[in-house]
Amino acid sequence: MAFGRAKFSRSSSSSSSGSLLSKLPLWVLRFLQFVFAITVIGLYAQDLRAASKAGKYSDNKWGYAVAVGVIGAVSSLLLAWPRLSMWGWGWDLVVFILFTALFGLFGKMYINEGDEGINGIKRMKNAVWIDLINMLLWFITAVYGMIMFFFFRGSKSLHTGRATV
Repeated sequence: MAFGRAKFSRSSSSSSSGSLLSKLPLWVLRFLQFVFAITVIGLYAQDLRAASKAGKYSDNKWGYAVAVGVIGAVSSLLLAWPRLSMWGWGWDLVVFILFTALFGLFGKMYINEGDEGINGIKRMKNAVWIDLINMLLWFITAVYGMIMFFFFRGSKSLHTGRATV
């Protein structure tokens, strides 16, 4: 090894290119995240569209909900690759926090609200539970990513290249 150049190697057992069966749970979680994020976009965008058609003010809370849904959908697609997922656990935490805020915001508004047969309120109560599902899915993938990052990296130390990190 030349001076100033570190040589990195990975053992075959710690490689992120494992079998299809080992990647399947992650892909299922990412698929569910994508589906529920699209659902969030659809549930909240209805009110934004109705306000726009009527020429009324659209509340920023619904804009935030749609933005979080878009961030969740795009992130779930990008992080579906296991190698990105291992390093993307920090972003999983960020999206988890965004969905936690979304659940708290609309949960406070609609969980204790009586629906009395009003379809809009029923839809928003359902949207709150979809937010909770999203929040939990992003928490699960963040924990999975942290476990993969801290326990199964299998890389060598930066300076000498001899110690397993």
